[in-house]
Amino acid sequence: MERAIVHMDMHDYYIACERLANSSLQQMPLIIGGGANRGTVAACSKEAARFGVRVSMPTGYALKLCPNATVLKGDYGSYANKSKELTEIIKEHAPVVEKSSIHSFYLDITGMDRFFGCYDWTKELSVQISKNSGLDPSWALSVNKTVSKIGAVDSTPRTPRFLEQDKVQHYLNPLPIQRLPQIGDTTFQLLSRIGIRQIGKVSEMPPMVLQKMLGKRGNTIWQHANGIDREPVKPYSEKKAVYMEHNFEMDCIDLQTIKTQLMAMVEQLCFKLRQDNLVTAKVIVKVKYNNLDTETKQSRLPYTSLDHILKKEVQLLFSKLYHRRMRLVKVGVRFSDIVSGSHQINLFEDTGEILSLYNALDSIRNKYGMNAVGTSSAFQNFGTK
Repeated sequence: MERAIVHMDMHDYYIACERLANSSLQQMPLIIGGGANRGTVAACSKEAARFGVRVSMPTGYALKLCPNATVLKGDYGSYANKSKELTEIIKEHAPVVEKSSIHSFYLDITGMDRFFGCYDWTKELSVQISKNSGLDPSWALSVNKTVSKIGAVDSTPRTPRFLEQDKVQHYLNPLPIQRLPQIGDTTFQLLSRIGIRQIGKVSEMPPMVLQKMLGKRGNTIWQHANGIDREPVKPYSEKKAVYMEHNFEMDCIDLQTIKTQLMAMVEQLCFKLRQDNLVTAKVIVKVKYNNLDTETKQSRLPYTSLDHILKKEVQLLFSKLYHRRMRLVKVGVRFSDIVSGSHQINLFEDTGEILSLYNALDSIRNKYGMNAVGTSSAFQNFGTK
């Protein structure tokens, strides 16, 4: 049976959320992100984009391009709540839903055409979303996740895209190769040097040639260029928490050792959050004394997945928690109130340099393992469980 997969996205999501909360912002050039000194643009309205403002651009430079823009810090808590609202609306109607980011979803509605017609059903769902949430989804319906996502990029709420199997290749062929998954700047430059700039050209290449050039992912890119993607829509479930605990081999009272272990766990948990595109707003620190008493402290903070923010919070909680000066047998760190959107929310931080640092650290860890690199506050290589 031919699959029916929808990719649904709330384009300009952060801007739309701000305008829902404050109607006076309609039609105004808006920038959401860090401060003008060293901040980064996390989102911008179409009115600001007309002046050349782009996401990830330094906020100070963006204001030079568009001096009349209103800069908003952004409220990720409200964005996350609206995302949960959207998720509930979609899950109530669609048989299988995968949440791919804070504002985008895959829906597997295979078989719905027997009863309603997949296109008409999705159109009706988009009306319900708009009516109940105030946000207008853009979407594309096709035979797999890759094609529907590519199709949704240039769709609008008023002009959704329907790509049946016999239309897929004709649609993909003239598009730039950057629209394919796994095509970054380096891969684009490599293919561009040999004259491969459209998806149709990639689809015509022998897959073995692409594999020799790009490794294992070369075959995947070739399949995507030919409209082939067998990856299923994975049912979404909200992740409740991530946590780590460490049992000391010998009861420990040395503050430096304890704090170093806590920092090492924070680094590993933050890396895990960013890998899964998640952020947290609640931190819990646990200690277990050698008389088997267990105590915990918790706090809330703005959504983040960045080490330096969460380390500071864990250190503060531990200083409030550990006051009995007894030996410890166990310490633990738990992050809860987790939502998706790590790469978006981190752009709301004030320093673009820090984001570049984390990207570099994560790249090294992905390639060589978690323990390949770390900070001095977590320099000891502890085992955790």
